[in-house]
Amino acid sequence: MRFETRGHVAVITLNRPEAMNAVNGALATAVGEALESAAADPQVRAVIIIGTGRAFCAGADLKELAAGRSILSATPEWGFAGLVNHWIDKPLIAAVNGFAMGGGTEIALACDLVVASERAVFGLPEVKRGLLAAAGGVVRLQRQIPLKRALELALVGDGVEAATALDWGLINRVVPHERVFEEAMELAERIAANAPLSVRETKRAIYGAAAAGSDWSLPWSDDPWEVNRAARDVVFASRDAREGPTAFAQKRPPVWEGR
Repeated sequence: MRFETRGHVAVITLNRPEAMNAVNGALATAVGEALESAAADPQVRAVIIIGTGRAFCAGADLKELAAGRSILSATPEWGFAGLVNHWIDKPLIAAVNGFAMGGGTEIALACDLVVASERAVFGLPEVKRGLLAAAGGVVRLQRQIPLKRALELALVGDGVEAATALDWGLINRVVPHERVFEEAMELAERIAANAPLSVRETKRAIYGAAAAGSDWSLPWSDDPWEVNRAARDVVFASRDAREGPTAFAQKRPPVWEGR
């Protein structure tokens, strides 16, 4: 795994190309720790996750499982790949550069936005192996695409190409293969140009409202309007809330403080 920052954007690169970036314990721990670093860095305003080689992520490392070794991180509550149950309040963008079946699709489902290469393939083939898409697949899929589409993807177990995933609403955009990272970075930078506190609280409020009355293992109130009020109170009491209108009135770019 590689971790770097570029301006206000952190980049996490899954770097096991010989295993199609399949997740073992070491990779899961490294990704989880990278997310913690990004969350704690006040200069980071968005995070990109991408794979090396022809795959984004081929899911769990079955060789590790066959050998009886755990593929969970050193902090198991972070979930598969150190990511799928790992909440951070900064936008997380999956730059899906290729094959993303099984756990790779579950990582994409756990991200806030997905930019996919035209060569990307998504799917949950677990039913073909007598398994269950238990790393968020069966929990998140029907929340992000229509129920009939979700059932088709999960019960048939076949993969779908990026264009189909876009049509179904599983991803945000499809781009030429050689442009996937650049397009994800452009999207991240557009987000990072916004007021960081507003972005974080907007993300929190949207997920809070969506999760109301359900169990997403996230720290939400059951009342989506209470979630909305809490986010409003934080944002409107901030220095950035004063800076935005002031900069607009003065016809200059805002200088965000994130507080």
